Amino acid sequence: MLKLKIMPRSVLASLYGSTILASLALVPGAVQAQTVPAITTDAVVPSVSVVGSRRVGAASSTDTPVAIDFIPMTKAAEQSGQFDLAQVLSNLSPSFNSTRQTGADGADLIDSAALRGLGSDQTLVLVNGKRRHTVALVNLFGARNRGNTGTDMNGIPVMAIREVQVLRDGAAAQYGSDAIAGVINIDLKKSLGCESVAGYGQYTEGDGENWQASAYCGVALGGGVLGITGEYSDRGRSNRSEPGNPRIIGDTKADNQTIYLNGEFPAGAGGKFYFTAGVQQRDASSAAFGREGLGSEDIPSRNSAAMYPDGFVPFINGKVDDRWGTVGYRWTAGEWNADLSQTYGYNRLKYNIANTLNASIANLDLLGGGQGRSADRFYAGAFSFRQATTNADISRFYSDVFKGMNVAFGLEHRRENYQIFAGEAGSYIDADGVGIGGNAGSQGFPGFQPGDETDTDRHSNAAYVDIETDLTDRLKIQTALRYERYSDFGSTTTGKLAAAYRLAPDLLLRGSASTGFRAPSLQQAYFSSTFTDFVSGQPLDVVLAPNGGPVAAAAGIPQLKDEESKSYTLGLTWSPTQALSVTADLYRIDIDDRIVLSGRFDADNYPALGATLQQLGVGQAQFFVNSVDTKTQGLDLTVSHRANVAAGRLTTFLAANFSKTEVQRVKAPAALAGFEDVLLSERERLFIEEGAPRRKATLGFDYVQGKLETALRVIHFGPQTLGTFSGPPVPNQKYEAKTSADLAFTWAFTEKTRLTVGGTNIFDVKPTVQDANETDNGFKYESVQFGLNGAALFARLAHRF
Repeated sequence: MLKLKIMPRSVLASLYGSTILASLALVPGAVQAQTVPAITTDAVVPSVSVVGSRRVGAASSTDTPVAIDFIPMTKAAEQSGQFDLAQVLSNLSPSFNSTRQTGADGADLIDSAALRGLGSDQTLVLVNGKRRHTVALVNLFGARNRGNTGTDMNGIPVMAIREVQVLRDGAAAQYGSDAIAGVINIDLKKSLGCESVAGYGQYTEGDGENWQASAYCGVALGGGVLGITGEYSDRGRSNRSEPGNPRIIGDTKADNQTIYLNGEFPAGAGGKFYFTAGVQQRDASSAAFGREGLGSEDIPSRNSAAMYPDGFVPFINGKVDDRWGTVGYRWTAGEWNADLSQTYGYNRLKYNIANTLNASIANLDLLGGGQGRSADRFYAGAFSFRQATTNADISRFYSDVFKGMNVAFGLEHRRENYQIFAGEAGSYIDADGVGIGGNAGSQGFPGFQPGDETDTDRHSNAAYVDIETDLTDRLKIQTALRYERYSDFGSTTTGKLAAAYRLAPDLLLRGSASTGFRAPSLQQAYFSSTFTDFVSGQPLDVVLAPNGGPVAAAAGIPQLKDEESKSYTLGLTWSPTQALSVTADLYRIDIDDRIVLSGRFDADNYPALGATLQQLGVGQAQFFVNSVDTKTQGLDLTVSHRANVAAGRLTTFLAANFSKTEVQRVKAPAALAGFEDVLLSERERLFIEEGAPRRKATLGFDYVQGKLETALRVIHFGPQTLGTFSGPPVPNQKYEAKTSADLAFTWAFTEKTRLTVGGTNIFDVKPTVQDANETDNGFKYESVQFGLNGAALFARLAHRF
């Protein structure tokens, strides 16, 4: 086998992240001091899963030729000022992007994952090495990752997670669709013993209260371990709008109730049965734009004097039902290792719009001699996404081939279903007649109409082979090839070649080249939304038209196909001592035929198409279409150092990501040629190129002396340029670089009980002020990853049983 210099797990963890990672070296001692040690089922049946490698027992990032980060979650669960996984990773990992939205409809309710500034649907998320489903939601109005689906990182409680592994390399040849930017593997706990954490946080402006209670217990069962995690969290609204402004700008209200089971048990000679099951119910509420009252043009078009004389803010309430589970069996037959599993994922979002009205119903009531009222809440419909994946994986290590060779191959079958459900009639009807006075549908979010409903399926089959070969004591080669066939768009073959060469005992050179793909999601292909607007004084439908439908066909929109990518990395790791580690990795990702959500086409910006649309009763239409080629290139850098200082231990680290995405070409379908500026406006181009900051860095210091631990983390967000609502010649929004700091103090009362108090963004730094008329959310701050709420205080009490 390749004799790479393997650093201790504690040093590996401190390579990357924040103060939460930096003291991992202290954890083993703390665990050994417990009455009930944390023993995993690996002591019963050995198995280690590391994303990016299918070699059984590959347990170190330096044992693979690509960049892999190990981010333990123990301290995140016990001591972090961030209470959900998306925010934890966003503050730990510079290559990880997640923007908490405000004023973006359903996107306010779900935080999705992304890597290296690419789309949220170009990052594959695994749980225990098995594919996790995306959400049913498509990010639309005002959202980052516009037109993308993504994986809801907050569907899994941090307390349930042992560590997060981030593969910073294209891996579609190994794992299939969505792995263009990289892969995030969430490894859940299965250790003996119990622990609990209670946390509270609040912004210094007095709102956004955050309550959380989490508990984990691992019990011996059937010769193995069953881990059970339960969590309840209650996040209150925050509001940064100016006095007198009816808007509510800030965090959404969200109540989460989550339970996860993770078990592994010996079964048969050399075999192991395993399963994971998780359910989360989320009740969330986002505030829409405000409607004005008496004396405004909103009466009777969007308001009723009898119901809201002073104006009102509709609330988009979402009920999210998320379920994920896998069941499988691993066994050995001679020298062969086999794994057969079935995974199921389901996500549904139901809309209930409150503090609202249907102005057309209220106006009809007024015209009929009533007060002018409608119902003040409506069920506006729902959508769901279901995914079932069957995997068969086989591997064998040949110690007598070169210096060792691991061969892995397998099959995968996946079925997916996407549905849209219409809302109640009052959420979308125009009761007083088209053009009479009151707008149709529930204000804030008009419901899905019967014509929007869909129930569509597809399936795919895949086969792969993955070979890792230690050619010499210094040189490792990894190759992978994968073939996939989808029922809706055809087949694709991707490949990967990676290598690691030990230049010196403390210096490793590594690199990779791969092709990749991302299948268009069913959500992109079949999402449909219709509402009535007035175009040139005529009431016509505004349609987000599904692919293959009559409106898309009339516009000449071709069937969606897969995005294709080419990825390249080149990096060095340097570990001259056990206390100092440095990694640097350059990367480039070229993506062809990226799927984007077009601008609105109508009779003004495309007269010929507009006339065709009007014959269909459509005033404006937009579509999902493969039309953009992009280039992303950048650098990931990590530095970690540990030293004894005075009577304590100091861990210092730096982690940084520098990334730049550029749109290389806009390729309009033949029917839209010459209208590329409508297909992808400058505003939409900037969402792709600068939806995430082009640089991000974390500098952390963690000092432990006796029972006191002090953690300081400084997080830098680079500048961003975003488009304006009006577009040129109005100047773009310029967001200056910002730097925040988190500070926490932890006191260990005993070996089992710790109290942490601290603050996040302690200097109360805010984004650059903009013209509120030109932002997507109508506020002086756009929704940027840096956040707009300001400083917060928090406390956590952790106890191990």
